[in-house]
Amino acid sequence: MQHILVYSDSLTWGIIPDTRQRLAFEQRWPGVMEIALTQQGHSVRVIEDCLNGRRTVFEDPLKPGRNGQQGLAERLEIHSPLSLVILMLGTNDFQSMHPHTAWHASQGIASLIHTIRNAPVEPGMPVPPVLVVAPPPLMSAKGSIAPKFKDAETKCIGLASALEAVCVQLNCAFFDAGSIVTASQVDGIHLDADQHAILGLELARQVNALLR
Repeated sequence: MQHILVYSDSLTWGIIPDTRQRLAFEQRWPGVMEIALTQQGHSVRVIEDCLNGRRTVFEDPLKPGRNGQQGLAERLEIHSPLSLVILMLGTNDFQSMHPHTAWHASQGIASLIHTIRNAPVEPGMPVPPVLVVAPPPLMSAKGSIAPKFKDAETKCIGLASALEAVCVQLNCAFFDAGSIVTASQVDGIHLDADQHAILGLELARQVNALLR
């Protein structure tokens, strides 16, 4: 059986926009992807490690533990051997408490890739390839999270192209989720269930090629 680690934030955790509720596993894109890969003949298990508010490498001054760099190497040790790591982060780097741009988030992803490649896995276990997924562009935030993401739709401009440039430089697979899905009209940040379904099916196609 092949194991895939999905390392992400609330967009993948499956928060239902403008609530604190969560979509079921088979509705979240990692679940949709696992089901599709299984139907394609893969013996695969998707491990979700998705924390609401997780940044790439930056601290949340209001909540501890949201720096994605913290504990990442240990997660590689815990879950090895891994056939693939999927990174989908960056959205929370643009929260209103941060001055970050797309370049900062892309450099955070680059740092995470280096951590994955240098994690102290057991001798003989593989260093897994990495697929970076650019989250869809943010809209003007609405509802209860509007203050938290004020002006994020401007700060995030260029994220997909910045992440793609990092992936070219570091020889990583890349996919732009914004090419097929959009942020929810409800809160401007997260993904509605139908968008999870679309993304999960497309990432199953992307991952199918990588697992081969």
